[in-house]
Amino acid sequence: MPDRRSARDFLAVALDVSRLDAAEDLVRRLAGVPGWLKVGAELFTAVGPSALAAAGSVARVFLDAKLHDIPNTVAGAVAAATRHGVGMLTLHAAGGIAMLRAAREAAEQTALAIGVQRPLLVGVTVLTSLSPADLKDLGIQAASVEEQVARMVDLALAAGLDGVVVSPREAAAVRDRAGSELWIVTPGVRPSGAAEDDQRRTATAAEAIQAGADLVVVGRPVVRAPDPAATARQLVREIEAALGSRTA
Repeated sequence: MPDRRSARDFLAVALDVSRLDAAEDLVRRLAGVPGWLKVGAELFTAVGPSALAAAGSVARVFLDAKLHDIPNTVAGAVAAATRHGVGMLTLHAAGGIAMLRAAREAAEQTALAIGVQRPLLVGVTVLTSLSPADLKDLGIQAASVEEQVARMVDLALAAGLDGVVVSPREAAAVRDRAGSELWIVTPGVRPSGAAEDDQRRTATAAEAIQAGADLVVVGRPVVRAPDPAATARQLVREIEAALGSRTA
């Protein structure tokens, strides 16, 4: 795992907007607060690589593409993302080990060819919006969300990924299972008292850090706040306190 400099490196704010001007305004207001800015499907589909350039002007870029396709197609997308200089990239672990390994190889080869650091590749395990009933509807026969997450964690380890995306509720179990071999990225993080929105398996930033998370992802509670930077700073303070108790 990369060396940490401060609590801000454990926070990613999702630029959950659909216009470049809105994203640029958020980037300007959040500069120097979170260590990462996440570009997701909505913004990237709307404005493309311009969003990556805007985010990358003040923070490391987390491209939440959730790639899931045949190995050759995913490899091509990973190579393109690497050329754009993203620091982290998501892909669905359910795409299978051949797809995951193709992604790792594409990232390594492209980074070597252009002389940059390759992006961290993290596998999405079970979306935080899904409940056990949803898994059953999808035909997934795991006895529980936790069992399905464990299967995806084992697949990520076998494929040589850098990390996994899990809800805060599974973070401790994943840390026990994977040790320090995988980054744990936790979406579904909320400031104390915030609404869950469409997330099902949520926690506070402090709870996620105490459970072993390496990066907590917060979107709407920051983006919709009257003062996004103030909300992000409060999250950084919560993370810093939790890190202190985690290492004490």
